[in-house]
Amino acid sequence: MIVLVTIRDFAIYGSVYGDEITGRIDRELSHSVACIIDEVLPSATVQMLPSEKGEYIILLEQADTDTADPADIAYSVKIKLQSGLKKSMLQWTGIGMELGVGYSVTDAHFERQMQLPAALAQARRMASLPLDLHSTRIATEFEAILNRGDIRAHYQPILDFRKGEVHGWEALSRGPAGTQLESPLMLFEVAELMGTLFRLETICREKAMRGLGPISPNQKLFLNIHPKTVADPHFTPGNTLELLDSLGLKPENIVFEITERQSVQDFGLFFKTLAHYRSQGFLVAVDDVGAGYSGLSAIAELQPEYIKLDKSLILDIHRDPVKRALAETITSFADKIGSRIIAEGIENRDQAISLMDIGVHCGQGFHLGRPAPTKQGTNDNWAELRSIAQVSRKMVTCSIPVGDIADAPHAIAPNTLVSDAQEFFKLNRQFSSLVVADAEDNPVGLVTEYYMNRQLSAQYGIALYYKREVTSVMDDNPLIVDSSMPVEQAARLAMDRDSLKAYDEVIVVRRGKLYGTVSVQKLLDTLAKVQVEMAKGTNPLTGLPGNVSIEQELEGRMQRNEAFSIIYADLDNFKVYNDTYGFRNGDRIIKLIAEIITKATAKYGPQDAMACHIGGDDFVILTSRESVERTCQCVRRCFKRAVKSCYTEEDRTRGWITAKGRDGLERDYPLVSVSMGVLEVVGSCSLMDVGERAAHIKKYAKSIPGNSVARDRRAPLGSPEIDCADMPLGEPKSR
Repeated sequence: MIVLVTIRDFAIYGSVYGDEITGRIDRELSHSVACIIDEVLPSATVQMLPSEKGEYIILLEQADTDTADPADIAYSVKIKLQSGLKKSMLQWTGIGMELGVGYSVTDAHFERQMQLPAALAQARRMASLPLDLHSTRIATEFEAILNRGDIRAHYQPILDFRKGEVHGWEALSRGPAGTQLESPLMLFEVAELMGTLFRLETICREKAMRGLGPISPNQKLFLNIHPKTVADPHFTPGNTLELLDSLGLKPENIVFEITERQSVQDFGLFFKTLAHYRSQGFLVAVDDVGAGYSGLSAIAELQPEYIKLDKSLILDIHRDPVKRALAETITSFADKIGSRIIAEGIENRDQAISLMDIGVHCGQGFHLGRPAPTKQGTNDNWAELRSIAQVSRKMVTCSIPVGDIADAPHAIAPNTLVSDAQEFFKLNRQFSSLVVADAEDNPVGLVTEYYMNRQLSAQYGIALYYKREVTSVMDDNPLIVDSSMPVEQAARLAMDRDSLKAYDEVIVVRRGKLYGTVSVQKLLDTLAKVQVEMAKGTNPLTGLPGNVSIEQELEGRMQRNEAFSIIYADLDNFKVYNDTYGFRNGDRIIKLIAEIITKATAKYGPQDAMACHIGGDDFVILTSRESVERTCQCVRRCFKRAVKSCYTEEDRTRGWITAKGRDGLERDYPLVSVSMGVLEVVGSCSLMDVGERAAHIKKYAKSIPGNSVARDRRAPLGSPEIDCADMPLGEPKSR
């Protein structure tokens, strides 16, 4: 059997859009044909024969057991190819494309040289005629689906970014599972070809509304409506209103999505008809904005309640400043005409956060929630989302150095060719930029993929830049920060840049030399995590309870007149170590002491004992009086032994390091040690009393060289009695 697929008006496409577009079409169809044949007829042997441009000849050798009808095979190939190509065509040309299909049945002893011309002539005649599906098996199956009402509704959540809740669900129709008509693209393509679009959409709407279940008064159900259906004289809101009333829904809960992928031939009739339905209370959304026929002028005339941005605009929006600027413009436009923006196709957190920062009202996509047979709420990903605006408004303080979150850079020399850089980006999709550095590792510029491709895609761009050095397309004034700069400060500098550079990666240096790169998204993610941890009352570095939790616990224990001990732990010589070995190693010591304190508290303290992190190198343990000695001894001994691994062999052997102190003078400093001050509480007192007593005992403990413990021998807080019963832990009474 021979199947012939033709692109109608291929020569016209070539003359209007040029060889580049027709080449793309040809490559996409060539790649898709074999895959679709394998899907339609998996047991057949497929061979592509040489053909003219705009023609695709497929020779099929069917298995003996295959009884598929030739017309079904040919028409299934056409429908699948045309559905798959539609999106690309709209993106490349703004219009659709019509494919022709024909076939010729050959016998088992087919002589290619002798019989091929006649078979092709028959297939070409068939391909030139209008497609008639009515006599095919696929038409019979489709008619049976309509008669049985065998349509399933799935619901995908739409989230309100500003309120943090589900705004509504889009109803997505599916055919019978396991059939070629399960796909909505196939289902509606066949319906349009057979002239039964209105009948199919009526079933889909009814299934979607009946399966939705109860919703709140402000939530919405989004129903896809073909423009041809709106103008159908049988499409009246009367029946729909009755059904809504029986289900406890109102027209205000229903949003008709008018897809922008279909052209509207008579705008006057279309708007007039749609206005009638809106007068009944139904709402309207324009779907696939940015990938179809209608422009902003049509949207302005329609003034829909919702504008849905096509996923092609959302793809890589966190890295593409042009797409970001376009989304900002459409969002501003929507605000001015009283519409709300819904961004479709959100597949990752970076896209979601970028859209939230732009001010987009709502979002929809796999990252926020997949379509399901029953409506679902928010997922775990939603809880993690934080926009730049949210972080900035809450003034999150994040002292984590940017060097701690920097990624290893990929650097290229200034004489690298643009063509080589482009090839690198094609082979390494995880990179969106390259650092240009000189022979001494000093960064001199940044090459971003989007800007380079923008230069190359301009008229004569290939000729001007392709074989030139990357310095011709690089940003010679990128944002460069030192590795010690706090994340918060780096994020603010990044966002203060020109809008077209706001999402370019930040170059990180250490002592002036290239150290790494960090994306703006990573900076914001770090700030968001700090915000989440602060909201939980925990320290973002160690995960231990922080100041809020300490205060709440102290107040609770004192109100209950409990007797307990407070151990304040502080590191000695830590600043000198941090300055000498760097912030990354400094954090390593903080995490080390936190781990030791946590384990000692759990091992020797009662069940309600708490290890807490005030911040920096200050820690607090709330425990029983009986467990103090063993807890402190464990912390002191373990830290003394473990901290040596944080030094070089030379410093570890000497037992000290040479460094500059706060006064700028160089001297020898011992290894980092831990000092602990212990005080007792036996009843109600103020947090100020605790703070003052703690400051005295901590100062005394730090005056003792090495890893030390000082116990306050004055009367316990909350009691006038003098407590001299406990044996000291190797030190005199506190002064």
